[in-house]
Amino acid sequence: MRPRHGADEVMKAKPAVSGSQSQEPTPMPRRPGAAGDPFEALFMAEYGRVVAIANRVLADRDEAEDVAQEVFLDFHRRHPADASFAGPWLHSAAAHTALNRVRTRKRRLNRELADARREVSTAAPDPAHTVEIEEQRRLVRRALARLKPKAASVLALRYSGLSYAEVGAAISVGTGQVGTLLRRAEQALKKELDKEIEVGTSL
Repeated sequence: MRPRHGADEVMKAKPAVSGSQSQEPTPMPRRPGAAGDPFEALFMAEYGRVVAIANRVLADRDEAEDVAQEVFLDFHRRHPADASFAGPWLHSAAAHTALNRVRTRKRRLNRELADARREVSTAAPDPAHTVEIEEQRRLVRRALARLKPKAASVLALRYSGLSYAEVGAAISVGTGQVGTLLRRAEQALKKELDKEIEVGTSL
């Protein structure tokens, strides 16, 4: 998978500004152009996985790549590229950043409904099925956003393709604990989904 943003672009990017507040970007040190640059190696090794984690939560490839850029920029400001914890830090940050976007997004439902209507209007083979799938995805994301942070992160990390060992490293628990945490998180997600379905059927 080819990164949408190269390491140079990530490091030159301005930090996102929330709301109406303005903020001067933190000056970024110039990255050495040597082929053996540690940040370049880290970026190429982890970019695809960071995007996959964010996309698992957001179901939006473009937004997932924006999250990846934000995460790499934040890591570069805080830590050396060759830090031993680089991979787990990036994985955890990708999950948390994506989940925060889901929790704070106010226009998501309107956008998804518009997308669903657009797909129906373009002669989808089964419009009812298309709308049903969109609704199911929306329910899952809403339920996921209400879980405790660790439970939501475990689900996002595991189902984006990370191994138990990688999930454990990202959330700072032993590999043997991941299976138990995952089962509990799945049960909690099911309960939240049942609540969503119950609310929907009562309307």
